[in-house]
Amino acid sequence: MSPQLLFKRLLLALPTLFGVGLVVFILMRVVPGDPIAMMIPPGASPQDIATLRAHYGLDHSIAVQFGIWVKEVLHGNFGTSITFRQDVLGLIGERLPATLELGIVAMLLACVLGGVVGVLSSAWHGGALAGLLDGGAALVQSIPDFLWGLVFILVFGVLLPWLPVSGRLDPALSQDAGTGFILLSNVARGRWDIVGSLLSHMVAPALALGLPVSAMLARVLKASMQEALGSDYVMLARLKGLSGTRVLLREALPNAITPTLSLSAVQFAFLLGGTVLIERLFSYPGIGSLAITAVIGRDLPLIQAVVLTFAVLFISINLAVDTLVVALNPRLRGSKA
Repeated sequence: MSPQLLFKRLLLALPTLFGVGLVVFILMRVVPGDPIAMMIPPGASPQDIATLRAHYGLDHSIAVQFGIWVKEVLHGNFGTSITFRQDVLGLIGERLPATLELGIVAMLLACVLGGVVGVLSSAWHGGALAGLLDGGAALVQSIPDFLWGLVFILVFGVLLPWLPVSGRLDPALSQDAGTGFILLSNVARGRWDIVGSLLSHMVAPALALGLPVSAMLARVLKASMQEALGSDYVMLARLKGLSGTRVLLREALPNAITPTLSLSAVQFAFLLGGTVLIERLFSYPGIGSLAITAVIGRDLPLIQAVVLTFAVLFISINLAVDTLVVALNPRLRGSKA
């Protein structure tokens, strides 16, 4: 992707973010419920309620509130959380690294599982094992991530208590918060006791998030590989006497992986959205569980900021993968699409 096209895509992202912000802002104002009523103690005077409403800017019309909010956001001020009484941007900065680490681990699991199943299913195409893999992938894909989460809590938390199913880190292990990317920072420091604890806490929620995605990737990869295996250049490779495994991995797979990579980008963005329920199920302290807390508490500044954060992630991931796809496929470098 050329720098000019990348710049245009970035400019197009701005009205998208504005639209997301506008829709969420209006929805949060028109749904029933008063966030101030959830904050005040019993017996609060009308004057106290009016003061609190003015403090959060809720005494203006929706249009004026939106204008004030946009102006403040452009200056980097997302407001103060009604529930936590803290700066919203600071709260998101504390929780977002945990969600990103969980999402990346889940996506890596999905890519590995989906890649292995897709390649094996393609290699054994037409046989009983391929049918078994295809049926298993369809079954795995049909079960949503939160149901997988409940299954893993039952299995790993009750029947076979091999893995922790709550929290992010063993409480006995002290850890400086730092940047929040405590998995990456401890890998760099060689603190394998903390890394082991972090990964053991991630296995169940990451599998719950990644399994449905892995099944989808496997099916798309298999379809792409079947198409590649019927192409002329693969036929030519076979005529040259290359082994079946080499034809599969060196000729078909590199050409079939591009559509799978594009799908991975979209699925990674949706996978991050799925953390909202999964983090709540596993008491994982990320931005997903923060979003649920914000919705329950009608925490308007926090809800708006969390939704905008997910929108920025979605746009950024798609831009990054579009750029990567073009870099991997020279034929697309001159495309204006």
